[in-house]
Amino acid sequence: MDKIPTTRKGFTALEAELKQLKVEERPAIIQAIAEARELGDLKENAEYHSAREKQGFIEGRIKELEGILSLAEVIDPTSLSGAIKFGATVTVADEDTDEEKTWQIVGEYEANVEQGLLNIKSPIARALIGKEEGDSVEVRTPGGVKSYEIVEIAFV
Repeated sequence: MDKIPTTRKGFTALEAELKQLKVEERPAIIQAIAEARELGDLKENAEYHSAREKQGFIEGRIKELEGILSLAEVIDPTSLSGAIKFGATVTVADEDTDEEKTWQIVGEYEANVEQGLLNIKSPIARALIGKEEGDSVEVRTPGGVKSYEIVEIAFV
């Protein structure tokens, strides 16, 4: 299986979520199921069915996180330099509006556009990879073609 690139911060966040699910959520849902069972007939017990459904989601997420973490390859962006690659923090200017945006290129499981974390598999990240400061890139997005000028590249 292929390694999953991730930053140290993203890896730590996934570990924290896994720990929270195992230490807090799992025991709480087991307790909720036990309490619901005490209420009697399980066929018509909505609390029991709801708790079992939630347990299924929790167990599924635990398995997913364990799989991701087992394949994760932590990449330290501070050890990199040069052209844009995984971990780079890139500031671009929209060539139509001169609006500047800053994104860090991260792994798919830590991506969050609202927080400026761009999935390495996204069209924008793929267009930026390998480029240098001052280069212009054209990105085909679902909203149409956008042109950006690369203002700054940092590895922090």
